[in-house]
Amino acid sequence: MPPAPMPDDWQRALVVAAHPDDIEYGLAAAVAVWTAAGKEVHYLLATRGEAGMAGVPPAEAGPLREDEERRSAAVVGVSEVEFLGHRDGVLVAGVELRRDLAAAIRRHRPELVVTGYFGPTWTPPGVSPAYLNSADHQALGQSVLDAVADAGNEWIFPDLEEEPWRGVQYIAVSAMTDPPHEVDVSGTVELAVASLVEHRRYLELLSDDPVEQQARQVVDMSTLTEDGRRRVGFTLYWG
Repeated sequence: MPPAPMPDDWQRALVVAAHPDDIEYGLAAAVAVWTAAGKEVHYLLATRGEAGMAGVPPAEAGPLREDEERRSAAVVGVSEVEFLGHRDGVLVAGVELRRDLAAAIRRHRPELVVTGYFGPTWTPPGVSPAYLNSADHQALGQSVLDAVADAGNEWIFPDLEEEPWRGVQYIAVSAMTDPPHEVDVSGTVELAVASLVEHRRYLELLSDDPVEQQARQVVDMSTLTEDGRRRVGFTLYWG
């Protein structure tokens, strides 16, 4: 069966990622579709990405990557970007992270919560050797699923100041292959590329290739299908 369109019966979304630039590796194309349609989208970053730049000390990299993420978000119509300040590289799926995520969900009050793919590898099943997914991505994804329920339960984390929020209708997780739901992003590819380009200092350290070339390759890889369509795919869960 072909993928079904993403549900449209929501107004506010919270996109949750582990690091600056995670959202720009594909998800930003869908975000641009949503904001163009009048949806309100907020970003929530678990870390500042301070351990992600070789040769750049965390005290310098953290503020730099925050700034790049805010500029990147603005390109696709997102003005609200919150950083939880967990330490980059050592996220732990557990009560502490769930508590901070639940508090943020209560603050932002989304109907849709979106997060990235958090399986153990980037490689399709059965392929060996496989490329491992980041430990931070794995820890964050499961914690996001759990935190949606936590956010609505007044007896979990009763010390939180924020009022419980039970309004999450859907949780959308990026799907690598054969997504059951998708967003047509044929009209937002250039915005997605421009959004990733804002992570200029970060990308310059990854490759000698021009930043614009790197960004376009990434967006093509994450959105272009074999039959030439442009889409961002998701697996959906009830909130």
